Amino acid sequence: MAESRKCQVLVIGAGPGGYVAGIRSAQLGLDTIVVEGDKAGGTCLIRGCIPSKAIIHAAERFESLRQHSSDGGHMGLSVKGEAEVDMVGLVSWKDSIVDRLNKGVEGLLKAAGADLIKGWASFEGPKSCIVDTGAGSVKIEAENVIIATGSSHIDLPFMPCDEEFVISSTGALDLEALPKSVAIVGGGYIGLELGCALAKLGSKITVVEGMSSVLAIMDKEIRRPLEIWLKKHKVTVHTDSLARGVEIKGRGASKKAELTFEKDGTEHKVKVDKVLVTVGRKPNTKGWGLENTGIRMDGSGRFIRTDRQCRTSVPGVYAIGDVSGEPMLAHKASAEGEMVAEIIAGQKREFDKIAIPAIVFTEPEIVSVGLTPDEAKERGEEVIVGKFPLAANGRALSLEAEKTGGFIRVTARESDHVILGVQAVGSHVAELHSEFVLALEMGALLEDVAGTVHAHPTMSEAFHESVLKTLGHAIHIQ
Repeated sequence: MAESRKCQVLVIGAGPGGYVAGIRSAQLGLDTIVVEGDKAGGTCLIRGCIPSKAIIHAAERFESLRQHSSDGGHMGLSVKGEAEVDMVGLVSWKDSIVDRLNKGVEGLLKAAGADLIKGWASFEGPKSCIVDTGAGSVKIEAENVIIATGSSHIDLPFMPCDEEFVISSTGALDLEALPKSVAIVGGGYIGLELGCALAKLGSKITVVEGMSSVLAIMDKEIRRPLEIWLKKHKVTVHTDSLARGVEIKGRGASKKAELTFEKDGTEHKVKVDKVLVTVGRKPNTKGWGLENTGIRMDGSGRFIRTDRQCRTSVPGVYAIGDVSGEPMLAHKASAEGEMVAEIIAGQKREFDKIAIPAIVFTEPEIVSVGLTPDEAKERGEEVIVGKFPLAANGRALSLEAEKTGGFIRVTARESDHVILGVQAVGSHVAELHSEFVLALEMGALLEDVAGTVHAHPTMSEAFHESVLKTLGHAIHIQ
């Protein structure tokens, strides 16, 4: 017989949305249960954002070591002998970071007073579920439910991931040996982040993208420095190309994956050690009894329909993060989780998506907050735009950040100088995003940023200068 539990807040999923919702709910004095079928932290912590950034950082370190070795004294620093990659050691180091953070999340839930139950939930109704813990079952009835089930990798039916020759992004983070060659199906941010890292580690990379450009979510000006880097590092990119299938050729250790793709009506083939499939993610709406809740889906049929307070069509049931729609970003899920907990506790909150930052950890890094110039014009805005190159920033030069041809670009409304959007591309620009977000959230004018003293020498001065450029009087550029 199943154990019975009742609570004020039931959170399904302990990813970046769910665990934040659980912690905040418990902090507010609500009796809270969080159910997680895998490890606390979700895709982002376990097999996404965190482990991929660890691999990316290691790849940067390796490329730097190799540069000091091959250049024979770059910066006056030289390394004797060849740098080598030990993928087993690299993956082990990555796993140690993941394990530490996973334990940290579980500790935070416990300290806040939230009860974490490991198991798989199946809903019988909108506010009741049975959790299979492996050792038994628990029936939970809740006053409020927060659905935070996240998303998962999209498999192509004609070339499913076997995680041996055809791998997912999860498999790419657990490689036992560095592949000499990798074909990446999908030129979005996940594929390109991993592609840049593998290229730095020494793999020959081929990208097959169905659209007319890689990273199509970004505008042409922002993509350009990345495209230059890919070309410089001999990454072969096939755009307007559709993958058609994979066939394993050869025997024993000589086995290769032969990827077939179509471009301009012509069939092409490329043999590689691994085919990495990164064609997007899908919301996890199946396997936990959504059909028994009465919750309505959105117009696409993919996501749970929610309003600005993350409320579903069923009173007292909320959906946050990837399962509730784009953008499918961890920080958006966390913000929604905190907000929903406070709404349940009686606070008045709404979610405004205008300043959700999008960051791509390629080489160079890319940041986009708010509107691009074209998006602003499409909305009928008359705008002024200013751009400042990192090559004119002293700190960027000392960090070699200018080598990627990076810049910061600001878009503002012409009539009142309200900042509408900021984009940046270049090494280390990800850490600048918070000032961009704050400017948009606070409704800052160009004059507000122009009148703020930015420490010297820092890369943040480039944002200051881009604002001055937008106003027509930049100091360190003509």
